[in-house]
Amino acid sequence: MKTLADMSAGEMAVVIKIDAKDELKQRLFSFGLRKNSVLKIKATSMAKSTMEIEIGSTLIALRYEEAKSILVSER
Repeated sequence: MKTLADMSAGEMAVVIKIDAKDELKQRLFSFGLRKNSVLKIKATSMAKSTMEIEIGSTLIALRYEEAKSILVSER
């Protein structure tokens, strides 16, 4: 299974599962990131340390370590 960290800028995905600690899971949920959410990777940093994703009209910056806990399927 692919994680969000495996995706590149411009790709779209659907969230399958968020396998994170409760605190991070709640924070992501408050931004609208949950199971079956459709998202788009807007940009990634050169050093592959952060990525910007779009969910609806919300932009979120995530660390790659956080993105590794989000399982996705390509759309």
